Amino acid sequence: MTEPRTSETRRELLKNTGRLAAASALAGVALPQRHAGENNTINLAIVGCGGRGTGAVGNALLVPGENVKLIAMADLFQDRLDGSYKQLKDQFGSKVDVPAERRFLGFDAYRKAIDCLKPGDVVLLTTHAAFRPTHLEYAVEKGVNIFMEKTFAPDPGGVKQVLRAGQAAETKNLKIAAGLMCRHSVARQAMIQKIRDGAMGPIELIRAYRMGPAIAMEPWKPDDGELLGQIRRPYFFHWLSAGLFIEMTIHQIDECCWIKDSYPISALGLGGRTADSTDCSQNLDAYSVEYTFVDGTKAQVAGRYVNRSHGDFATYVHGTRRAGQFSGNSHAAVVNTFKDQRISRKNIAWKAEPEKFYPWQAEWNDLLEAIRDDRPYNESQRACMTNMVALMGRAAVHIGSIVTWDEVASSTFQFCHDVAGLTKDSPAPVRADAKGRYPVPVPGEWTEI
Repeated sequence: MTEPRTSETRRELLKNTGRLAAASALAGVALPQRHAGENNTINLAIVGCGGRGTGAVGNALLVPGENVKLIAMADLFQDRLDGSYKQLKDQFGSKVDVPAERRFLGFDAYRKAIDCLKPGDVVLLTTHAAFRPTHLEYAVEKGVNIFMEKTFAPDPGGVKQVLRAGQAAETKNLKIAAGLMCRHSVARQAMIQKIRDGAMGPIELIRAYRMGPAIAMEPWKPDDGELLGQIRRPYFFHWLSAGLFIEMTIHQIDECCWIKDSYPISALGLGGRTADSTDCSQNLDAYSVEYTFVDGTKAQVAGRYVNRSHGDFATYVHGTRRAGQFSGNSHAAVVNTFKDQRISRKNIAWKAEPEKFYPWQAEWNDLLEAIRDDRPYNESQRACMTNMVALMGRAAVHIGSIVTWDEVASSTFQFCHDVAGLTKDSPAPVRADAKGRYPVPVPGEWTEI
């Protein structure tokens, strides 16, 4: 079985750079002294202790000039909780203060971890998408600040739950950061300003790609039950993670919307599997979505997971005056404009300055600054809009029809209607056939809006 490496990439980035990040990135930078003192500590609780969540905790603990501690952890799996705790404790020492009695397991563990926090603290919601709405609602009810990772919900009904919880958080002056970290890239912000100032001319086309080796699932027999077995393999199930296409490309979709300063009104999609596919998951091998904006311009977003094929991991933008690159491999800040429409290193007209912080770090710097300054900070609505655009594109591929914004925005469809009520003994929302293969979208037969 081959799984995506997004979480591990972040974990490895933290491991390889974390100890040096503050020293190298902040050389010559004066650090604020206003937050010193144990009584001014921001406590963290993490719900979901995989690589992505572990990396996010590391970013929080590395925010310069802040007094931050991890005090509670929650997960469904002992090995993941133990592995995350060991890595963070080894790296951050006393900043990780999570004794055994504050390490919680089970489907209700999120409540116990959040209950350890006080107003002003932060919970990290870093499970996969199916659980985000339920966990977010409880965090808002308890009055704590929130960092929630993408993807935010796997279906339109879930997105609407997140949106309602985000609105409730705003009335309570709670801060919500959403894990679309590229919005916090100062290099990309500089290029956005150039676009807004007309340096590229009106934007006519955006092209975004996430294409690499195959990511497939072999037949398997779950050791700890069907439901828990699926949760250990989240990328292969639409109900759980929103599926591979959204999991891999939601950042690129968000970049398209940011560049256009708008959201598309419709999507046309194509997709399929290779003829020799033995993948037992619910994903297709290739997705291609043509988004149309209200002014008629297009954004093309392509995801392909096939061996021995051309790969790309980048976002390109074409204005009437020139082209540009907005993002590079593994979300690197490869940000520049070209002299004309030819995308070549030899043809660069402008290049963004190097960033002092990776976007994953920058989003945490911004969140904690907003908490300390007690200023409005709520990214939930924008996150929901992007999530809905991603769902619109996925549906266009799976259903085989043009899907409009109005259709997806008015939908209440959910893959699983009682995520909040799941226990380890609950039946899984989808089941394999006799060959171990799970239901795959078939145009004309499939429903997800």
